[in-house]
Amino acid sequence: MPFQEIFDETLDINSTEKYELAVQVSPSNIVFCIFDSIRNKYILLRSFEAEDDNCYTASKYDEIMRNDNFLSCNYKKATLMVATEKSTLVPVQLYDPEKKDEYFCLNHLRENNAVILANKIAAPEAYTVFEVSKSFLDAITSRQPNITTVHHLTPLLSHIFRIGRSIRDDYIHLHVEKDFFNLIILNSKDLKFCNSFNCGNTNDILYYVMNVLKSLEINQETTIHLSGLVEKYGDLTSVFSEYIRDLKFGQPSGNFSFSYVFNERVLHRYINLFNLPNCV
Repeated sequence: MPFQEIFDETLDINSTEKYELAVQVSPSNIVFCIFDSIRNKYILLRSFEAEDDNCYTASKYDEIMRNDNFLSCNYKKATLMVATEKSTLVPVQLYDPEKKDEYFCLNHLRENNAVILANKIAAPEAYTVFEVSKSFLDAITSRQPNITTVHHLTPLLSHIFRIGRSIRDDYIHLHVEKDFFNLIILNSKDLKFCNSFNCGNTNDILYYVMNVLKSLEINQETTIHLSGLVEKYGDLTSVFSEYIRDLKFGQPSGNFSFSYVFNERVLHRYINLFNLPNCV
């Protein structure tokens, strides 16, 4: 099982009650980081990736949670972020907690053995309604019973509104995960476009993005901010650079810092995970 770990030498497993835990999960990976809230600094990142394009089962999540020496510890605060394209944004004015299942099913088919969750987003004022496998959720909460669960759009939109509100023109953000991507566009502090797309390859992403820009009459001289599974000299940036003049990599922003062991590649890859303290 591929495994990545970076940590600061000040990390102390006997002091976890002073730390905050943030966990990101998708069908193919589980990644977590530890935040030292006293020093406002991230001091650990550890990731597990499923091999050969496989997906993790609930029992595999449980195994990782059980065997990892940090994931079973007690923390000052713990947050679980679910990365999935299956979600629906509902404006605060229209939201009724009794109808969250109905909101979700307007756009998506509900999977068997799934629970529908919702969490509030400050900007825009809305709820994101999303689906989580019950067996998977049980595997996580059995080790961290007080964990708060949010959808990945919660920190992503929080970041985009914080950065984009100072920009007069359109602010465009492309976040890429393994099997889907989010395209979000802000204009004059208002949410102009927000959608998720299934994608099979780089050309699929380019096709959808260029069509959205064309339909919204946004010219190709604009800047696109990138995050997630995007490499500086990878296929996606190479293909996009033929059509978009200015590509920039997003970086986490907020009242926190990073140990010197973290690098730019890690920061834009896990931008949503690192931005969780701003919105939870």
